[in-house]
Amino acid sequence: MPDHDDTIRPDGVAPDDVTRDGVARDDTLPSFNEQFRAAVANTGLGKVAPGEAPSGHALVAAIGGVRGLAESVLPGLAFLVVYAITKELVPSVLIPVAIGVVFVVLRLLQRQSIVMSFAGILGVAISAGLALITGRAESNFIPGIVINAVWLVGLLVTLAIRQPLIGLVVGFLLPPNEDGSHQDWRADPAKRRVLTVATWLWVGLFAIRLVIEVPLYLAAQVELLAGIKLITGVPLYAALLWVTWLLVRTVFKREGDVAAV
Repeated sequence: MPDHDDTIRPDGVAPDDVTRDGVARDDTLPSFNEQFRAAVANTGLGKVAPGEAPSGHALVAAIGGVRGLAESVLPGLAFLVVYAITKELVPSVLIPVAIGVVFVVLRLLQRQSIVMSFAGILGVAISAGLALITGRAESNFIPGIVINAVWLVGLLVTLAIRQPLIGLVVGFLLPPNEDGSHQDWRADPAKRRVLTVATWLWVGLFAIRLVIEVPLYLAAQVELLAGIKLITGVPLYAALLWVTWLLVRTVFKREGDVAAV
């Protein structure tokens, strides 16, 4: 006697394609667009859909919540405090690494995702490694400067090819049309203009960071560099994110309001 029932269900689904709770199993893998759309939805911009009013709760969620904020700020703050007091390189770069390890362990113990924490500690560890290898405290800031430069170049490229990055991100966040096709913001001059301006604002963020940080790095002004990095980090990012949400809402609000009626 066979150990399973080969009878086809009335809905045409074979028993092997049914989960334990009787629901048909879908083994179809998500497409690249679906995976990319999900990734975009998890970014800061994705915390508020186009047309929605931003909120303080959404802003906190966009920067990773209270814990995410602590994980972003405390390592840099620890470096600044320890270096200002001791002027010693080793403890100044190793204590932030230890703080990052603590956050990862806490997430593991609480069975939470460690992706963001692991990415954070990896960056801190690389920065610490460069500082220790070169014997210069200012080398701790090289990875951050490089990342800002890469983002700046990437944003300028999207503007040069008339595909502003904020527009591309918003495009993936827009709900599909009734026929299943995707909304095209490029066909609307007002939307294209606003999304282009928003992209230029992000260019300004990374340009400001580089204009301030690179001279301080070259002058080996470690404490001032650490303080400026804290100010132009999460606070400036959160402020610009809020402005971007408001800008996007000015051109997508009407569609959202119509849909809500």
